[in-house]
Amino acid sequence: MSGLRQVIRSGVRRRRVQTVVIGLVAAAAVTASVLGAGLLVASRAPFDNSFAAQHGAHLTVQLAPDAKPPADVPGVVAASGPYAVLDVPLQGPPLTLVARADPGGDVDRVEVTDGRWATAPNEIVVGDGSFRLPVGEHLTTENGVTLTVVGTARSVSQTATAWVAPSAVESLGTIQGYQMLYRFGAASTAADVEAGRAAVEAALPKGAVTGARSWLDVRQQAVEEAAVFVPFLVAFALLGIVMAVLVVGTVIAGAVAAGTRRIGILKALGCTPAGIVRAFVAQALIPASVGGVAGAVAGNLIALPVLAETEQLYGSSNATIAWWVTLVAAGGVLVVVAATAWAAALRAGRLRTVDAIAVGRAAGPVRGRWAGRWAARLPVSRPVALGLARPFARPVRTTAILLAVATGATAVTFATGLAASLVRIQAAVEQDNADVIVMGMRGDAAGALPAITAQAGTRAAYGMGQAPAIVSGNTDPFSVTTITGDATWDGFEMVSGRWFTATGEAVAGAPFLNATGTRIGDTVQIKIQDQPVRLRIVGEVFETNGGVFTSTSTIPDVPVGEWHIALTDGTDKNAYAQSLTTALAGQNLTAQPNGAEIDPLLAVVQGLTLTLTLLLLAVAALGVLNMLVLDLRDRVHDLGVHKALGMTPRQTIAMVIASVAGLGVLGSLLGVPLGIAMQRLVVPAMAASGGLHLPESLLDVYGPVLLGGLALGGPVIALLGALLPAGWAARTRTAVALRTE
Repeated sequence: MSGLRQVIRSGVRRRRVQTVVIGLVAAAAVTASVLGAGLLVASRAPFDNSFAAQHGAHLTVQLAPDAKPPADVPGVVAASGPYAVLDVPLQGPPLTLVARADPGGDVDRVEVTDGRWATAPNEIVVGDGSFRLPVGEHLTTENGVTLTVVGTARSVSQTATAWVAPSAVESLGTIQGYQMLYRFGAASTAADVEAGRAAVEAALPKGAVTGARSWLDVRQQAVEEAAVFVPFLVAFALLGIVMAVLVVGTVIAGAVAAGTRRIGILKALGCTPAGIVRAFVAQALIPASVGGVAGAVAGNLIALPVLAETEQLYGSSNATIAWWVTLVAAGGVLVVVAATAWAAALRAGRLRTVDAIAVGRAAGPVRGRWAGRWAARLPVSRPVALGLARPFARPVRTTAILLAVATGATAVTFATGLAASLVRIQAAVEQDNADVIVMGMRGDAAGALPAITAQAGTRAAYGMGQAPAIVSGNTDPFSVTTITGDATWDGFEMVSGRWFTATGEAVAGAPFLNATGTRIGDTVQIKIQDQPVRLRIVGEVFETNGGVFTSTSTIPDVPVGEWHIALTDGTDKNAYAQSLTTALAGQNLTAQPNGAEIDPLLAVVQGLTLTLTLLLLAVAALGVLNMLVLDLRDRVHDLGVHKALGMTPRQTIAMVIASVAGLGVLGSLLGVPLGIAMQRLVVPAMAASGGLHLPESLLDVYGPVLLGGLALGGPVIALLGALLPAGWAARTRTAVALRTE
């Protein structure tokens, strides 16, 4: 057994290139596998941990203003409230406030993340979610009340956008209703929560419950953000595993072919066939284990930005990838490596001792002579012709190089398309292509159009107003956006149907259509401030917040709150905004230049994509390098003959590069279409994880110029892998090469 260990150690030390390649490919495969599996499992943990710590509400119920909360409800183990709910008009959409004396209680223990809780009538605490304001900021309501932000807070149950003290209710306006928060003894399923809701409604007069929200809906939204990562990480994990199988298989097969004489000698000295196979498997597992450990560490570290964003959102401090996920992912890759190495090493075990000793390394290939004769007729130099014919002499290694290049080209194409689609998706989600935005109190912005139209540099503009609404038969609120003018230039992407053009028509996003069971062509009745409005849905717009868009003529009671303006080419938006603000003096309106902000989630996805792509590219180039090193070592004697006949170092380099040039082109022809197909599968799957449908315009990102650039990916990978072996071949001394068997 000690002799077998010596064989293993010498093999690892002697084949340094192959050892490094196996280690890197294992690291890349483990990194992607840990990320994909780990984020899928960890996506639920931050919310669940924070929900348990805050005693989150299993059911948030809004009661009518005249309803009295029931004293005892079957199945309820804890309750908080009633808290007054107010709809306070501010700049832009209204702000839903909850009057609450303190952040504690039996249910929904709100966590103050900065500052303190509101105690005076003119103080407010804002949530640290989408509506974020720094401590010390002042807000002015439509009726002239000024509120000072004294703190920010986090409610995992999302029970409010902001909170005020009960003493502020009288000055802020009419109470819209009261909020009650419940925890049930059983609430793990939708049926459990629905049973709890039925018990609450049964204890109240009919119509007392005007709205209710299950904690499972909030939890699903939390899970979806992390779940978006899973499809593309799974794609990279599959690419990494395919690369691992390819590289490990060719490395071990090449080692067996190159060490045939050594294998025969070992068998003559008493080494069993099983021992030979174990030796080759161990030579693959040693660097793979080192790479697996590095990949596991890298996967956990790369996952930190994703998990940190979820922690910040839900206040959890222990969101990590589970240790068992890391072990399973790393162990799975090592099993794949071991199985691949075992399959490739079986030939070594089956070799007869006499045949293995007799064959040696001097036997030249008999395949590919027709290719040599064909290449000799080409109008190229003799070294280039020799290089072009070489792939046909070693079809197995040629196939390995081709697959390595194709996998790298696939990764580059997929990553490029993914990044381009994500940028377009962000623009469609934000609907924020405007150069300048004019904002003011609700109702104050309607008269801004003449000044905007008269301003030099205005290319297009539309007004927008928002109001909360509910659908008849559905208690979950949503927002209705009314639009004055043409807004289709501002990032609105249609999934199906068309944009509204007439009074009474509307478009809606997938969350609204799914929640209400509405299809294009259906008519729905909504209520805005208790006023019924009938809308005919004529299209599905790509929108993530579950809103509805219609014209101002359809709902004239919703005032214009802001204007979005597109400028002509060459117009300075800062100077334009200053000039327009001056023109709007006296209307309580302000024009501000608009700058597109990078979504942190988008930045994380793009960073992960770049990291994993570079890993796969490095492995693909090293796979080419490894195959060429094996090939050059096998024909080093032939190389000496070429040098003795006058081949110069430059011609040697040209011959080696030419041997992979055609494979680089063919690899692009295979990899680019496969990368496009992956982008077409993965990006919609990512959107589906968030409950969205993607329009074709967000997927069709490969233009002629981009495809031309991607077609160079295969040749570049082949060139990068060929440079070092070509340099080694050029530096090889003629006498040394001729003495080699």
